[in-house]
Amino acid sequence: QNDSNKKDDELKVVATIFPEYDWVMEILGDKAYDAEVTMLLDNGVDLHSYQPTADDIIKVSDCDLFIYVGGESDGWVDDALKNATNKDMKVIDLLEVLGDSVKAEEVVEGMQEEEHEHGEEHDHEEEVEYDEHVWLSLRNAKILCEAISSALQQIDPVNKDEYAVNCSAYIEKLSELDVKYQKAVDKAPLRTVLFGDRFPFRYLVDDYGLDYFAAFVGCSAESEASFETISFLAKK
Repeated sequence: QNDSNKKDDELKVVATIFPEYDWVMEILGDKAYDAEVTMLLDNGVDLHSYQPTADDIIKVSDCDLFIYVGGESDGWVDDALKNATNKDMKVIDLLEVLGDSVKAEEVVEGMQEEEHEHGEEHDHEEEVEYDEHVWLSLRNAKILCEAISSALQQIDPVNKDEYAVNCSAYIEKLSELDVKYQKAVDKAPLRTVLFGDRFPFRYLVDDYGLDYFAAFVGCSAESEASFETISFLAKK
């Protein structure tokens, strides 16, 4: 029993990126003061090129709840979890939670395609690369917060009611924001987004029925737009 009390006092949560961290803090509410919540990616670090340090791996290995996006950018996670010392750890993979509603990246008109020197087999895999920016949809955020709340309630049942209440309150805020977004779209004379970079808003534009043009797909390795791409976007 002493061990479980100690565990309650030191709830350890590790999140890879800020949105996950922020959701955890909202759901923990006042209980965040009794928990150790870690965000692995520092400000300005790109999800697509992050590599964990030895210290990061240690933090992951003994936490109670580990949250990551999933997909190609988080390829390092499997190895990290093999070294887990906490066998009761709960793990949330955002793409896995969303299941069939995860979208494959798409190349729209005018968008610069990836330049690859690989064989056909690898190119075939590229066709079904999933868009990892799932947190940029308020509707996804609600589903993901429910999953985080459920995991926290199982890990720390003593405070489960508080987590449930905090989660409901936060989801209500997300719903209000969703309504505001929808109203803004409904009033808009144009329903097209033009984005001169890697396009992370696929989930958001689909939520509200918007069209878009962009320089690159969301998880593109390219960052220098060709003259053709710039010219196409400029004409739009």
